[in-house]
Amino acid sequence: MNLNYEMIIFYAVLASGILALLDIVFFAPKRKKLHSKKMPVVMEYARSFFPILLLVFSVRSFAYEPFRIPSGSLKPTLLIGDFILVNKFDYGIRLPVIHKKIFSIGEPKRGDIVIFREPPTESRDLIKRVIGVPGDHVSYKNKTLYINGREIQQKFEQYNTDEEDGEGPWPVIQKQENLLGVKHEIYQIPARENDDFEADVPVGKYFMMGDNRDNSGDSRYWGFLPEENIIGKASHVLVSFDKLSHPVRWSRVGEKII
Repeated sequence: MNLNYEMIIFYAVLASGILALLDIVFFAPKRKKLHSKKMPVVMEYARSFFPILLLVFSVRSFAYEPFRIPSGSLKPTLLIGDFILVNKFDYGIRLPVIHKKIFSIGEPKRGDIVIFREPPTESRDLIKRVIGVPGDHVSYKNKTLYINGREIQQKFEQYNTDEEDGEGPWPVIQKQENLLGVKHEIYQIPARENDDFEADVPVGKYFMMGDNRDNSGDSRYWGFLPEENIIGKASHVLVSFDKLSHPVRWSRVGEKII
C-alpha cells in the first residue's frame, strides 16, 4: 500500500487547526464565563498537537522529507531498507498538496538522484537517477550509455551477486560509470538481453534510469519524467536496515548520496 503521508498530515493539520480555532473563539470564552477550567479532551489534544503537526508539515513540505527505498532499482548506490533524506528546496519551492512551483532555485542535473511521482498515474513515489536533461539525445546500446553521441565510460570493478524479495541470488557485474563527471557504481546482469533504445529529451522533461540497469522500471518503460512531478533530490542516508536479517547497516548512516 502506498500511503499519501502528505495528505494525511495535511488533513491532520487542518482538523486540529479548525478545532483549536473553534475552542479559542467560541468555547474558551464560554468556559471563562462559567468559571470552568475543564477543557474537553478533543479540544485539549487539538490545541496541543496543532503547532507540532504544523511544524512537521512545514518542514516536510518546504525543507526535508524522509523516504524509504522500497526496491533494488538503484543498487549498489542505494539498498532496500535505506531511509534517506530528501532535499525539497534544491530545485525550488512548491506549494504543498497542489505541488505548484512558486519559486525556482535550480534544475536537476545529470547524475542527480531524484524522488518523483511516477508518471503518468502519480500513484506512487519513485527514485531514479537523472540520465538525460532537456535537449539531450540519449541512447543505450549493448548496455552502454551515450549522451549527445558521447560514450559514457564504464570501468569494471568486480563480479557480484544480487537478490530481492527472497529471490536469487543471481550474478551481476559491478562497474563504475562516469556520467560526464558524476562517478557512481552500477549493476549489470550479463544473462539479461540488451535493452537498446534512443530518445531526444523534450523541454521540461527528464530521462531517468536506475543504477541496477537490468532490473529497473524507468524511462525506458514509462517515458519521460515531467518536471512538475519532481519532489526533491536525494541527500543523505539517515539509517539503513537489512531486510533479511534486520541489523542496522552502521556504515551507511549519514552517508552522502552520489
